[in-house]
Amino acid sequence: MYFHYYGQLLHQQNMLQDYVRTGTYYAAVIENRADFTGRVVVDVGAGSGILSLFAAQAGAKHVYAVEASEMAEYARKLIAGNPSLGQRITVIKGKVEEVELPEKADILISEPMGTLLINERMLETYVIARDRFLQPNGKMFPGVGRIHMAPFSDEYLFVEIANKALFWQQQNYYGVDLTPLYGSAFEGYFSQPVVDAFDPRLLVAPSMSHVIDFSKIKEEDLYEFDIPLRFVASVGTRVHGLACWFDVLFGGSTVQRWLTTAPGSPTTHWYQLRCVLSQPIYVMAGQEITGRLHMIAHNAQSYTIYLTLSAKMWGPGAEQGGIIQSSSCKLDLKEPYYRMSQPQPYVMAQDQQPHQQLHSQDVPIDSQDFEDPDFIPQPSPSSGPKITLAEFARYKSSGL
Repeated sequence: MYFHYYGQLLHQQNMLQDYVRTGTYYAAVIENRADFTGRVVVDVGAGSGILSLFAAQAGAKHVYAVEASEMAEYARKLIAGNPSLGQRITVIKGKVEEVELPEKADILISEPMGTLLINERMLETYVIARDRFLQPNGKMFPGVGRIHMAPFSDEYLFVEIANKALFWQQQNYYGVDLTPLYGSAFEGYFSQPVVDAFDPRLLVAPSMSHVIDFSKIKEEDLYEFDIPLRFVASVGTRVHGLACWFDVLFGGSTVQRWLTTAPGSPTTHWYQLRCVLSQPIYVMAGQEITGRLHMIAHNAQSYTIYLTLSAKMWGPGAEQGGIIQSSSCKLDLKEPYYRMSQPQPYVMAQDQQPHQQLHSQDVPIDSQDFEDPDFIPQPSPSSGPKITLAEFARYKSSGL
């Protein structure tokens, strides 16, 4: 199923028309011609072959485009249609784990990122290709990935998800009482991560990040991620869950360039991802939020997500420590709720304090130095609730 999906031109077109994605790859390659000129390149999961053609434009001696799906035939057509570049590109149909190449590569190039960076588990293939094909001290484009996380508050999203379960509140559906399944339906809708673009003012604390160094990580280390969370709330509000996005670094010798999916940056086909708690927690400005993001790989090319967020005691008696609220959820990264309409301007209520924003900047970075650049995170669709929060609270108290 995975290879069939990427063997269709319409899905390749969707990625090619993500001009942030494609343009950043093009710039990262062309601006670093010194890394490609006269070098052997392996394109891992080549798809349409576009990255192979970029590498050839940058002067690569030869490019091996490895593609397991039927898209390999389309890649051959596209490359043959660009003969001045195609004469230095060989398309090899097969899995990275199985194919043999006639020589080692100086550079690996790939687009192995899925939603939340790790969805689709293509990073494992990228690491296997590194171990099989890359020369010692060879370069990887990209070479580093980071998952960024921050708690958020979004009453509209919370009620929108809860509204979906209201169908099961019907007590006379063709003579059948559906309410016994309301609780299960409610939890089921909250088990879907939300993929959309959201307004950065929904974040209630500065983000933290988890770094993955593609040049060093072992394949087995990608099977499970256990990330401790710690934030300090910048505003008093209800926390509805954890917002996540990612970026990757192309560490070229001439220019080091980031591709970011941060909210507030131009929207990509990855958007951002939010894990929504069915039981929000309340925080005050300055209060510490702790927790854990635990992601375990499964056989459907994705991950099961276990999220816990807790608010530590604040105010008198806080020196004694302890947790006063905690909320957890289990989500399947493979089955998200795609809420992907283009972000709309976020209208702030008159009595609402602006949440702290993270400001964007270009950051030159050494491959050994993973200090976070700041980001401006991207606005979210404003979808009004079908019921009021007060009405929802009554449904919630009667149904769960």
